[in-house]
Amino acid sequence: MKKGMVIDMKKKKGMKNYDRAGYLFVLPFVVVFLIFSVYPVLRTLYLSFTNTKIAGIGNASWVWFDNYVRVVTDKFFWRALWNTVRIWGVNIVMQLGIAFLLMMVFSDIKYKMKGLGFFRVIFYLPNLIAATSVAFLFKTLLDWRYGTFNQLISEIYKLLGMSYNPIDWLGTATYAGNTIAVIQTWMWFGNSFIMLMAGVQGISKDYFEAAAIDGAGRWTVFGKITLPLIKPILLYVAITSLIGGLQMFDLPYLMSDKASASYNSVQTVVMYLYKFGFETGTTQTGYASAIAYMIFLIILTVSIIQLKLFNGKEK
Repeated sequence: MKKGMVIDMKKKKGMKNYDRAGYLFVLPFVVVFLIFSVYPVLRTLYLSFTNTKIAGIGNASWVWFDNYVRVVTDKFFWRALWNTVRIWGVNIVMQLGIAFLLMMVFSDIKYKMKGLGFFRVIFYLPNLIAATSVAFLFKTLLDWRYGTFNQLISEIYKLLGMSYNPIDWLGTATYAGNTIAVIQTWMWFGNSFIMLMAGVQGISKDYFEAAAIDGAGRWTVFGKITLPLIKPILLYVAITSLIGGLQMFDLPYLMSDKASASYNSVQTVVMYLYKFGFETGTTQTGYASAIAYMIFLIILTVSIIQLKLFNGKEK
């Protein structure tokens, strides 16, 4: 055997040992992923076909698609879904509207706005605050008797010589959903702004400079250059916003009271799932699992529609 062939065989053997060591390094991640991600998904799918009341307690019988039929015919599920879509809809319109406006201001070469890094931090900061802290803060500020917000409005009315009746922003069905949507806009518009600005900064400045030389207006530049070139970022923001919106839970749950008149107008679909999945007295794990998969199917369907719409426009 030639010397070169021996050296080559040794290299191959060394590479095989190196590959095995690599598998050992990724093994902890794979094990954790299988236990905490894959297994719960499969377990939930199994439970959705059973009449399990409390997981791990008692014998569960197979009921096939009965839970899914119950979800489809459950008017309270659809009411909760409508609440979710309504709150998310108000939120996403304001959130993207503010993000777009800020993006246009900071990306306009005529304005030449400085301090983008500073503003990024300021705008994104609310997103870093825990939802529990945000809920406690705004429940205090919006309290209809002693809240700072109502007191400020009352003082403004007094200066204008008018009387003001305090509004229960979180306890009235008319205002509660929109109030929560505005708070979520405050929390998330910075994230959308950063995403959109990242897309704009990836566009060559030559396009904008050429448009400026040709005398193109701001709206022409935005519609003909900026918007078409940031479509991938828009698609990402749209889909992630949809996923997060339909899974809305923390703020509505923390800021609502079951005894208030507004509860039925702010109960989201995940809050409805939580009722059957974890609350004492109403626990029906099998039904809650079916609700979870219905939410997944709805998100999947709407996401596919969004992909089709964006791809269709590009063609």
